[in-house]
Amino acid sequence: MSLKRRLRRVLFGAAVCASAVAVAVAAPGSAGAATAAHQQGSHHKIVMHRVGAKARPMAASSGLQWGGGPVQHNTKVYLVFWGSQWKSDANGVQSYLTNYFAGLGNGSERWSNVMDQYTDNSGNASSGNPVLGGAWVDSASAAPSSASQSAISAEANRGASHFGVSGVNADIFVVSPSGTSPDGFPNSGFCAWHDWNGNVAYTNMPYVLDAGSGCGANSVQNKLDGFSIVGGHEYAEAETDPQAGNGWVDSSGQENGDLCAWQGLTALSESTGTFAVQPTWSNAVGGCATSA
Repeated sequence: MSLKRRLRRVLFGAAVCASAVAVAVAAPGSAGAATAAHQQGSHHKIVMHRVGAKARPMAASSGLQWGGGPVQHNTKVYLVFWGSQWKSDANGVQSYLTNYFAGLGNGSERWSNVMDQYTDNSGNASSGNPVLGGAWVDSASAAPSSASQSAISAEANRGASHFGVSGVNADIFVVSPSGTSPDGFPNSGFCAWHDWNGNVAYTNMPYVLDAGSGCGANSVQNKLDGFSIVGGHEYAEAETDPQAGNGWVDSSGQENGDLCAWQGLTALSESTGTFAVQPTWSNAVGGCATSA
């Protein structure tokens, strides 16, 4: 598959929320959903949850197939809190996300090990080492109120330069502050997306609390649940498909997070705290799994 960006949508619960862009609404995991997504663009999105919808059954899938691209062998997430707005963080989002990723890959949890089964020509994906590579508040100027995709990519590259990293093992999370609309959030119907810009894998991580329960707030433990549910979803997909389309996807283009989005939400105990997560797809068990 081309390294060109592809869009992916993951559902907010049981049904796709209405998007500001006019596209066909289809059930997640269906061919129609994948087609509608490809008509939109090229990066992989987790779609909002429709509050009050009945829990949908586990997605039907023939499993993930390898597209010939790389997986991450030494996954490192780098958190970039974008903008001087982060000098104020009354909700404690910086601490929550930093602690969540700091607790992954430390041997005390098995959720992240589900991804280790996926391989490329160099061996298995691996989150067997501490996942968090670092955190940085880029406060030199305010984050834009409505950042474009290209601006988000540029900020990811600034973060990569700050940390001195590049390549498929680096996953830069560009975390936008409250009140901003990166790539049209929340009116475009997504909670977050991940992509590849030729330098690093990166994630557009909006301030999902601004979307409330639509992006997972208070779905398991507290109002910050969405940051770990959505952030974990994107992290899992970047590990198994860092170049956003040529790694491990199923026949309809769904990634491991997509197939289990908004299903079986649970609390994951880590050495750094307890955080809300979703399961991810496991070929080994032929379904959604929260441990391996």
